[in-house]
Amino acid sequence: MEFRQLEYFCTISELENFTRTAEALHVSQPSVTKAIKSLEAELGVMLINRSQKHVSLTEQGKVFLVHAQRIMQDAAFAKKDMLRYRSDRQDIIHFGVPPMVEGYLFPDLFTKFREYVPDVTLDVQEFSDSDEVRQRADSGELDFGIVLGSVEEDLDNSMRILQDKMVLCLPPQHPLAKKDAISFQELRDEKFIMQQPNTYQYRQIMNHCGAYGYVPDIVLCTSQLKTIKQLVANGSGISMLPNFVTRMEKIFVRRPLAPSVGVSVSLFWGGNKNLSRADARFMEFMKEYTETQEFKQHFRQH
Repeated sequence: MEFRQLEYFCTISELENFTRTAEALHVSQPSVTKAIKSLEAELGVMLINRSQKHVSLTEQGKVFLVHAQRIMQDAAFAKKDMLRYRSDRQDIIHFGVPPMVEGYLFPDLFTKFREYVPDVTLDVQEFSDSDEVRQRADSGELDFGIVLGSVEEDLDNSMRILQDKMVLCLPPQHPLAKKDAISFQELRDEKFIMQQPNTYQYRQIMNHCGAYGYVPDIVLCTSQLKTIKQLVANGSGISMLPNFVTRMEKIFVRRPLAPSVGVSVSLFWGGNKNLSRADARFMEFMKEYTETQEFKQHFRQH
């Protein structure tokens, strides 16, 4: 079994056409056909159903695709990891953020890091939630990530960089907007606009509502914070977001929760990670930057 056979097989499973597969990989169609037939002969099973217009995977092909994709992914990770040892490489840190952080905490962090370490590049990707960031870092796909969690959590392989509180977001004319602090008991009949399941916000709302014996009436789940904010402002429902995400907003009313709900923001890295020179410089920057008065004033005002 050869690596190029797996590459051809994974590509043809996606494109469902020998000609397009050959074009995508910049090889001849006979080369693709020969490689797939050779792979089937070696495995002793038919992997592909062939027709004139398109191809599809057999049941055996679908099972083998899982293994092939895993091998391809492992090979890509291995190649990326070995780049750390090349003398001609440029230092790159692969960095992941969830939606709650991408538009608020990260821009300032990125700007300051470029000033602090101009010869290291940050390759930034946004993921659906903190759980996915942790998984990608644990698998080695990311060097570091920013994750949200409970203030009581003590994550391994992490450094807390910010501790904040969740605030209730209400339409301007909402009756509860006149109160100084609001409990979850008072939200029983409200309509909630939430982030996607698996996010810290979603879990906290579900847990706290459940503690008062009810399931929140969710009208929408979205990863778009701007959408959540605008819908609250329009009177479509209420939401709960961290203080650092909402403190500059004027289009809706912010009120504390009673009892308060804390949220921590942490730098996270994989458990099996071997820290490179660039990694060590990045962690040093994070420790220094998050202790500056500028950072504390910018993100810790209530």
